[in-house]
Amino acid sequence: MERKEVISLKVSIIGVTGYSGLELLRYLKHHPFVEVVSIHSHSMNKKSLEQHYPHVKQLTALPLEAVDPSKIMAVSELVLLATPSGISKELALPFIEADFPVIDLSGDFRLKTEGTYETWYGKKAAPLEAIHKFDYGLAEYRQEPKSKWIANPGCYATAAELSLAPLLKNHLIVLDSIVVDAKSGISGAGKGLSQATHFPESHDNMSLYKMNSHQHIPEIIQQLNAWSPELEAIQFSTSLIPVTRGIFLTAYAKVVQPISDEKLVELYQEEYKQAPFIRIQEVGSYPVLKQVIGSNYCDIGLAYNPKTKMITIVTVIDNLGKGAAGQAVQNLNIFAGFDEQCGLDILPIYP
Repeated sequence: MERKEVISLKVSIIGVTGYSGLELLRYLKHHPFVEVVSIHSHSMNKKSLEQHYPHVKQLTALPLEAVDPSKIMAVSELVLLATPSGISKELALPFIEADFPVIDLSGDFRLKTEGTYETWYGKKAAPLEAIHKFDYGLAEYRQEPKSKWIANPGCYATAAELSLAPLLKNHLIVLDSIVVDAKSGISGAGKGLSQATHFPESHDNMSLYKMNSHQHIPEIIQQLNAWSPELEAIQFSTSLIPVTRGIFLTAYAKVVQPISDEKLVELYQEEYKQAPFIRIQEVGSYPVLKQVIGSNYCDIGLAYNPKTKMITIVTVIDNLGKGAAGQAVQNLNIFAGFDEQCGLDILPIYP
């Protein structure tokens, strides 16, 4: 995309006290062309950010402010909403009405079909007119890269869509054979307390949740239909694993015609050769969570079983990186005309 005549971009973060909000602050602290000019919380603004999170002491002097759209728009050029679904749709409306750029990390503006949000999220949706203003922000497949309103994808959705895109675009798999088994670290549930994320319940344990009812399912189908309109459904399951962060996704699909592991890897390498954050593993190599944690990378390994005629795709991302804040910064870069890797070209945290 042609770069705009922009030297720097002033941004505000709403929801900075959440895990994704803190991750936005971490990435943007190192962005050469972005200045975070204000940080906000709708519920935790009575204390400074360092009082809530001592690890940011001496790293930011910004006060933690309440959410006031008019004040934010007076000092900023773009706002990032790192707030939960159900809250973002209320906070975003004044900015949309003022024609002000928004990147939303919640699910409130992803689902384009009337009634779908209510069915899967169990809440009243944002006005449909506002929803349709948002470009779905799967960064490697942005449909309207100049859109000033971006709905950042969900973490599971990002991993699933990037896993399956090359196969669907090339019509290589039987559409009713897709099975996705996705596992997430505990931070994917956010900061809210629950029995499932309570330490005695989650430590040294694994649990499946939201069987056939996860809110990312319609989002995934919506995007997969962009590549294969005939696809009707996938089998999709989600589990919690006892790690802090990361998505480990294994997808399976039956092939239309046999294919070798070498050709499969070549296909994905060709599809993502211009995608700096997608790393395709060599034949016989499969990614692990540790190689992407703390980063915006998505690593994919592939195999074909000639006996079952099934392809297996193993994909790992950091749910707070490529699955949330990292991809939001990538989308910010695309919008502003910056290099996609600005602020994101950092080594994963290892070990």
